[in-house]
Parts: sequence; structure tokens; C-alpha cells
Amino acid sequence: MPAALSPEESAALAAIDEADVARTLRELIAIPSVTGSSAESEAQHHLARRLDRLGLDVDLWPVDLAALRADPDFPGTEAPRDEAWGLVAATPGGGDGPTMILQGHVDVVPPGDPRQWAGDPFTPRVEGDVVHGRGACDMKAGLAANLAALAAIRGSGARLRGRVAAHCVVGEEDGGLGAFATLRRGHTGDACVITEPTGGTLVTANAGALTFRIEVPGRATHGSTRDAGVSAIDAYLPLHRALARLEARRNTGADALMAEYALPYALSVGTLHAGDWASSVPDRLVAEGRLGVRLGEDPAEAMAALEGCVAEACAEDPWLRAHPARVSWPGGRFASGRLPAGHPLADTVRAAHADAVGGPRLRERGAPYGSDLRLYAAEGVPTLQFGPGDVRLAHSPREQVSVREVVAVARTLVLAVLRTVGTK
Repeated sequence: MPAALSPEESAALAAIDEADVARTLRELIAIPSVTGSSAESEAQHHLARRLDRLGLDVDLWPVDLAALRADPDFPGTEAPRDEAWGLVAATPGGGDGPTMILQGHVDVVPPGDPRQWAGDPFTPRVEGDVVHGRGACDMKAGLAANLAALAAIRGSGARLRGRVAAHCVVGEEDGGLGAFATLRRGHTGDACVITEPTGGTLVTANAGALTFRIEVPGRATHGSTRDAGVSAIDAYLPLHRALARLEARRNTGADALMAEYALPYALSVGTLHAGDWASSVPDRLVAEGRLGVRLGEDPAEAMAALEGCVAEACAEDPWLRAHPARVSWPGGRFASGRLPAGHPLADTVRAAHADAVGGPRLRERGAPYGSDLRLYAAEGVPTLQFGPGDVRLAHSPREQVSVREVVAVARTLVLAVLRTVGTK
């Protein structure tokens, strides 16, 4: 049964402006903030202006990319970039209460083939309660929910014992450099909710993900005399089969939080590049892919497992035994991460949802993808994910989100924040 709301809680919930939530979501989608692009920086400055109008203490700074890349714990990147901006905005003042973080990333993945979209991916399309567009659920909706919660708390006049801070970060899609830069700047807290799309569940753990590259040698010759050469494509095939066997082994005995996934730690080859002329036997193939990291697994152990798999497959093949494939690790590196078992943050968000929205009790699960959760958790900030949208629609031309769901998350965040930081 929902708990009785305090006057401060009732006032803050009443201050949520649903029309403004929808408007904010459309504005954010219209900024084509692809990872590493200038529009990513545009989104940060747009959000900084919005947060400043709420009377928050705003820290907007140019990230020193060279210094970050020199840090031994730098999480890596894949997209080229010339700049990055950090953005944190916190309620002013505060007393002896804790600090709660509402975190979201502004960057989105490229839209892909425009012919698969019903319209321009960055022109939000509204059908009833649903908004379509690149970034709709991953994660402009989460940012809109964070802004709505902050605006409602400020608009209600609630006097906070602690502080609430919005962390708006770049580069999440290719490694997490924005969250890394934010934490390195000293912005931290006592609890954090990342409003990634969780489909009405609490995500308290994330698997990790590592980007690998396998370079396979061949021997070039004219296509008409291919028997005099060795195709790098043919040489790669036994490695591909070995990777499938490795994936099967790594997905046995998964953590209970990952039990609902057929492949909680997927191993996927995303690109293959071979050859430079149609009538030549290719002398080199490059395969790039993604290796899932198990909950609690040291990423170095996952890397060693894949390297060992490739070495073993090479040893069993006559050509590769003499001309072994080479493994390297470019791009982003996502370790796994999780909320400490029994931490009260999960129950706080559950209770807030029950009291603000109602409906079934939020169930807890893990997620098979990497996120910024692991960076905050590694810094000792208890973190979970709860946000609007279905991650199965993310990164696809069907990306969409329900405005009602964004509002429901904003209502939940309002109560979770007030109950975490306290009121005077």
C-alpha cells in the first residue's frame, strides 16, 4: 500500500510539468549529438543553460583530453573527437545531508541507413504519447526525466538537507570518457541513479564489454591462381568457429541477475574487412568485435581468455600455426559493475515508484551491456539504473519512448531524491 506523502513530496510531484517534459524531450532529440561530434558539445551547452535557469550551481568545463588519455585508468574511446565538455549542476547550499546524483549521457550512436527510418532520425516524430527519433530512449528520455525532477524539486520550494546533482556526460557510447572526466574532476556523491532505459525494472548490475581486433594474414596472388595463395578469409574461418565455442563456455553458470538472458555475455564480430581488389586473393583480414565481460570478472582475465582461444585455434591450423593471427584491444573498455548487495538505494527507488506511480513492484535484474554504472561504482558511489524506455529499441531505426513513462520516472526520481537527501 502506498505510503502517505509528506507535504514537500506532494508539492514536488504537483510541480512536474508534463507538457514541458514532452517539449524538452523533443528539443533534445533534435540536437544530433552523435558521439564525438560538435553537436555533442552543443547538447552540453544547451543543458547548461537549462540547468542555470533552475538556479543551480553549474560547472561547465572543457575536458583536457590529452591528460585523460594519459591516465592509466582511462576507459578508452572509439569515435574520433577534437573536444569534450563536462557538465555538472547541483542544488546550492545544502547542509549535512547526503548528495544524490542523477546521471545521463548526451551522446547518441549514428542513425545508420536513413532509408530504414520513417523520417529524419533527428526530427522527433510524435504519434499520440510516443516520441520517435534517434536518442529517444537512449537516452534523451532519461535526461528529460532528470531535468523534470530537478525542476519540480526547485519549483516546489523544497529546502533540502543535502544536495542533488545532475551529471550530464559525453562519450558514454564509446567507453565513458565523460563520466571518467566528471569523477576525476572531483564530482561525486553518496548515491547515483543513471536513467538509462530499463523497461520498468531496476538494473543493479552491468556486464562489461571489450572491443577486440583480430588481424589474420594470408598470401596474395592473382584470383585465377588462387591455389598458389592463401585467402585470409579462409584462414579466418577456423577462428570464427573457435570464438563461437568460447562464447558458449563463457555463458555457462551466469550470475542470477543475468539469468533471463540467453547470452548474458555475448561475443560478437561486428566488422570484417578483407582484400583490396576483386581479382586478388586477400592477404589480410581484420575482424573487430565485442567481448562480454562477466559480472565480477577482471577485464584482463576476459582478454586473456580470448587471446588464448585465438592462439589455440592458430596452433591447430597448418597455415595459422606458421602465420598466427594477432589480437589487439582498441576502443572502449567497459568493466562490469554492480550495486553492493543489500544497499538501501534499490529499496528507496522501489518505494518511491510504488508511492509516486503504483503498479507492480519493480523487479531487480542485471544488464548484458556496459554502462557508466561501473565507473561510479569503482569510485565507491552506490549506483543503479532506472529510466524510461526499452533498451531493445535503442540503436535501432525503431527507437521510441512513451512520454507517460518519462513522467513516471520523473515522479519516481522526485521522491527518491527527497527521501535520500532529506528536507529541512
